[in-house]
Amino acid sequence: MNEALQQLAGILEQRKLESADKSYVASLYAKGLNTILKKIGEEATETVIAAKDGDKQQIIYEMADLWFHCMVLLADQGLGPDDVLQELQRRFGLSGLDEKAQRNTVKTQ
Repeated sequence: MNEALQQLAGILEQRKLESADKSYVASLYAKGLNTILKKIGEEATETVIAAKDGDKQQIIYEMADLWFHCMVLLADQGLGPDDVLQELQRRFGLSGLDEKAQRNTVKTQ
């Protein structure tokens, strides 16, 4: 896994033990899942707007915020970036259409 993702995942786990009044991430955990999801929605929207505007630097900035908050969600759910990276690795060499069809088959069973 990328070293930066690994370091961030460790920090996010540590923040679970910190006071919500001293850590932004701890405050997200304390406020709960709905707040974390709201932040992801906000950051996704800001990323879309930056892309629509064609501002590459702003896209990078907003995408970093989006990835950060997605990692907060992963940590909140007891998951980490390795879980997502393993799923991406599983998909290598598999048609996106085939993968989606497999997912839909599993959901309906």
